[in-house]
Amino acid sequence: MTFNALFLDHLTTRQKQAEEALSHAGFDALVLGSGEHHTYFADDQEAPFHTVPHFAHWCPLQGPHHLLVIRPGQKPTLIRYAPEDFWYEQASLEAIWGGTPYWAEGFEIVEAPTTEAVWERLGKLAKAAFIGTDLAGAEKAGLSVNPDKLTKHLDWTRSFKTPYEVKCLEAATELAARGHKAALEAFLQGASELEIHHAYVQAVGCVDHELPYGTIVALDEKGAILHYEGKRHLRNGRVLLIDAGAKSHGYGSDITRTWAAPACDSRFKALLVGMEKLQLELCDEVKPGLHYGELHKRGHLKIAGLLHEAGILKADAEEAVELGLSKPFFPHGLGHHLGIQVHDVAGKQLGPDGEFKPSPAEHPFLRTTRVIDAGQVFTVEPGLYFIPMLLRPFRTGDHAAKFDWKQIDELTPLGGIRIEDNLLVTTTGHQNLTRAHLPN
Repeated sequence: MTFNALFLDHLTTRQKQAEEALSHAGFDALVLGSGEHHTYFADDQEAPFHTVPHFAHWCPLQGPHHLLVIRPGQKPTLIRYAPEDFWYEQASLEAIWGGTPYWAEGFEIVEAPTTEAVWERLGKLAKAAFIGTDLAGAEKAGLSVNPDKLTKHLDWTRSFKTPYEVKCLEAATELAARGHKAALEAFLQGASELEIHHAYVQAVGCVDHELPYGTIVALDEKGAILHYEGKRHLRNGRVLLIDAGAKSHGYGSDITRTWAAPACDSRFKALLVGMEKLQLELCDEVKPGLHYGELHKRGHLKIAGLLHEAGILKADAEEAVELGLSKPFFPHGLGHHLGIQVHDVAGKQLGPDGEFKPSPAEHPFLRTTRVIDAGQVFTVEPGLYFIPMLLRPFRTGDHAAKFDWKQIDELTPLGGIRIEDNLLVTTTGHQNLTRAHLPN
């Protein structure tokens, strides 16, 4: 199918699922807002604009104040905010997209020059819900604002990706792979964190705010900071951990790689080889019917086994996991759902009604507690880090003798390891979207 046909098929699925959700929640129409600009506190500078995800699920049109009107049995209406404004660039859809947008055929498009006119074009709707950020406009129009029952139902449908969405995610993955290859080349040439970031962004072909999230470019000990976003000028690092994605048509990829320089400690290199192997083993286990939490537990067992093999843990894998000794080395969840949002919605929902399964007490940072099912896209990202604050309590605890503290202290300056791929679950197993473009 052509990309245009894939989108129209995607829209047909959206329409069907929206009609089911509206009927279930007791509404006759749904209005989706694209969002509004927000300024920083006590300032007139605007924060980077992010489209409301439910709007982006239907239409890749960027910008604030647009409305999308969905009614059962009718073609969706897009009310496009198209102001006359001499402060900022304004252009027709054709000029922005280099011709008629591939998605335009799916909507009745109406334009409005002011935000007031946008709401006037909407008119009055009976028994209609609104999902978005313009609460004042929606309330004035008599719409039910962000109803939880309807929103949760729509969140659930976002968990299952259409072929169009998969195509967008694949394109985002291919872009990010270019960036990772450029980052590796810069790292091996001795570049700084800032220079590696610049190499990544240039290879992707975007500016920073167009990335799905701020890049993590961590040399050496900074790799043990899970959400490190600094960009130091320090050069010639021994280890690079880079967590960075790209966007295509509103969908984002999320990829992490760890690389060691030739002169890096051979023990850390061995851990890196072991992590690469076990990450692929975890990916190979992905199939419908498996609980994601079970996959996470298998990750702990494999990491504990690797630490035992390296002599860092003196307890074997089963004992180490039972005693919680692997947790300071692997403190986060194994992964998360991926789509329009990097940490996509409904990772802990059990069904369209919004029933919620929280993370287990022993793994509080697990973002996904669902059963794996065909159509889901999520990440698999085991990590192994030397984080002083998490290891500190074990130095004097009951199990202190089960750690090789000398080796831990010698490896701590090298930070940590994380390897992350994006997987599409199929009816028989999975497709690794990342490895096709970034084999290692």
